[in-house]
Amino acid sequence: MAEEPVVNATSTEEPVKEPPVEEPAKEPPVEEPAKEPPVEEPVTEEVKSHLFAIRTTGGQEKVVMRILETRARMNKINIQSVLWVNDLKGYVVIEALDPSAAYQAIEGVRHIRGQLRGELEFKDIEGYLIKKSTVAQLAVDQTVEITGGPFKGMKATITRIDHEKEEATVLLLEASYELPVTVDANYLKISVSS
Repeated sequence: MAEEPVVNATSTEEPVKEPPVEEPAKEPPVEEPAKEPPVEEPVTEEVKSHLFAIRTTGGQEKVVMRILETRARMNKINIQSVLWVNDLKGYVVIEALDPSAAYQAIEGVRHIRGQLRGELEFKDIEGYLIKKSTVAQLAVDQTVEITGGPFKGMKATITRIDHEKEEATVLLLEASYELPVTVDANYLKISVSS
């Protein structure tokens, strides 16, 4: 029979503890980025708006436009935009979803004299919305009239065009000698009698 070691319970010595066996360090599991559910783009229906010409008292176009803008911001009327163009005397253009919305928008507004029958096409007002570059309309050897600056009212022939600076160098026709002058292209108007 084998003898078992006797442990003295009265001993003050602490039993020897063996150091814990360290497990090999485990790398934290690589977390895959959370897959977001596919983003569903909101389904937007293309809303076709309509343009309507509104007849106003002469000289009150701007006042009418401001009144309609204010009412639209306060959500009292259902229109998308209001357009006033200097060249259209006595008219403002409103953009609305349908004719009844346009009619409700103008009802009771001062200085409005009525609404033209039918709708305007976008091509009717496109020229007022998109600014065409003056330089694009000019060509070398073209006769132009200067509409501003110190040479206002004089006719000239274009010799060079700088598209980046929107300038043109011209020779004045009414000068007693060749006088090249660089002019802002916005001050040039194509002469009718070229």
